[in-house]
Amino acid sequence: MADPTLTDARTSAVGPLPVPSPRGGPGAAAALRSARGSGDGARQPSRGEADASAGHHWDARRAVAPVLGVSALNTLVHLLVLTAMLPPGWSLRDRLLSWDAALYRDIATEGYPPGLSYGDDGEPTGNNLAFFPLYPLLIRAVHGLTGLDAGGVAVAVAQLSLLGALFAVHALLTRLYGSRTALAGVVLLAGAQPMAVTFLMGYSESLFLALAAGALLAAHREAWAAAGVLGLLAGLTRPAAFAVAVALAVAAVLAMRRGGFSWRPVGAVALACTGTPAYLLWVGWRSGQLNAWFVIQEAGWGTRWDNGAAFFSFLAHTWEHADGWVPVSTAVLLLAAVGATAVAWRRGTWPPLLVYGTVMVVLTLAQSNYYHSKLRLLVPALVFLLPFAVALGRARTRTAVAVLAAATLFGSWYGAHMLTVWRYAI
Repeated sequence: MADPTLTDARTSAVGPLPVPSPRGGPGAAAALRSARGSGDGARQPSRGEADASAGHHWDARRAVAPVLGVSALNTLVHLLVLTAMLPPGWSLRDRLLSWDAALYRDIATEGYPPGLSYGDDGEPTGNNLAFFPLYPLLIRAVHGLTGLDAGGVAVAVAQLSLLGALFAVHALLTRLYGSRTALAGVVLLAGAQPMAVTFLMGYSESLFLALAAGALLAAHREAWAAAGVLGLLAGLTRPAAFAVAVALAVAAVLAMRRGGFSWRPVGAVALACTGTPAYLLWVGWRSGQLNAWFVIQEAGWGTRWDNGAAFFSFLAHTWEHADGWVPVSTAVLLLAAVGATAVAWRRGTWPPLLVYGTVMVVLTLAQSNYYHSKLRLLVPALVFLLPFAVALGRARTRTAVAVLAAATLFGSWYGAHMLTVWRYAI
């Protein structure tokens, strides 16, 4: 539904957790073993950071092999599991282009509708104006330049965006926690999340994650112009970019507390705040009704801000009736995400990353969207994966590999189940 060359730089981290040396034996997996030398050395605190814990240096050359390996392996596992679960007569391509993916493709090839649409009863209905423009514009551009099939382009753009997102997340987590934790984090992100399969579909989650993680990484490096531009682009991708803007505001405040007032972080925050309002105003102008986007969302998908009333009602109904695997598992997994987010608050997570992820969780749970879409909407949030990534970064290599492999198989199966057995949109 609608809804980097890096150098050491000043950081506004609040004491990243120390990461012990890996303890894997001779049978350790190559990917985790290769992370050992990828820049876990401490750096000297920058100005105003005498009380901050030592950071970590991200070496782009050392990161290429592990990140590409994670991306390739997780993609292969997800697609193999999905293919194995396809009913007779179904194709992998159709599943990767199902539901919202088909709507994004339509926008890319046919454009947006002229305004609000109405049913036979005269009431507004949902239409494609609910979907933000950057992702379909990229599909349209590549399709027009290459002549390739728009559906295939949609999937390719999503998967290339995922690769960019994994590099950005790996760089950020390496700077905060070290390379072992970063490697565990990207495996959890791309493989173990129950709806990580969305990253491989013609959906905008991959692009949004790449832009959000890139903005956070730029803010951690205090590259404010890049942070602002990436925040702006995130705002043209999904309305959840509000979380990116708030996170950049926190990063800007921390930077100015250290070094005094500067217009650069202020400008970055202001720029990051423009993308989403610009699209909402355009929809209002196109439709002749200022609140048209919100009308379309509620009419088509029942999405509105309700302070979590629908979510709590869903939990109560699910615990009372336990009527099926999907609602029960969704309830358990959402509560686990909330619990892990609370743990992240106790572990001294870098505040902008913490705020970004927490706002993403709140935005998802405090709206009345379909419960079976909430796990998909949370896949770019990151924050609830941090406690698990830190724990696995400290664990013996064999233990970490076993846990990550099992989690990836579960995540792959869960996403495939939702695309082949579950009869509703994700």
